Amino acid sequence: MSIATTRGDAGQTSLAGGVRVSKAAIRVEAYGTVDELNAVLGLVRLHTGSDAALDPMLLRIQNDLFDLGAELCMPDGGKGPGGARLEINDAQVARLEQEIDTLNAALAPLRSFVLPGGSAAAAHLHLARTVCRRAERLMVELAGRESVGAAALRYVNRLSDFLFVAARFANARGKEDVLWKPGATR
Repeated sequence: MSIATTRGDAGQTSLAGGVRVSKAAIRVEAYGTVDELNAVLGLVRLHTGSDAALDPMLLRIQNDLFDLGAELCMPDGGKGPGGARLEINDAQVARLEQEIDTLNAALAPLRSFVLPGGSAAAAHLHLARTVCRRAERLMVELAGRESVGAAALRYVNRLSDFLFVAARFANARGKEDVLWKPGATR
């Protein structure tokens, strides 16, 4: 199978099911940003491989993000390989909520806003959080025009919360967070 197909040279791509759309379409922007988020999580996992609590959660999330990308790539209830529709479901949202609670229970109390940084894992998790928020904004914009699953919107909202808590967890359970000091540079 050739990777260089040349079919996208004129600025169009195919959604699942073969519908051709502009590469600048909001749907393509949304699933492209979800793909970018997944790549950032790959960078995060370079630094979390020895963390038996956090790394398996991140691996599950990476798989969830492929499900989310597949859902976004199939408009109007389209079906995936084998006739099944891949879409985010309530169980995936619930699992994410439980994992937020698990990580948060191990954290030092938050005394200020947290600046992105600290450990390499935490810095990358903060980057992932900002990409996740962009994906969410794009998905909300898409939902204003076309169908987007309610569970998918809840999932991406919870995911940014998870990534914030995970960044604090990666910073020695919040003890090495870099805190904002209001007005400190005046």
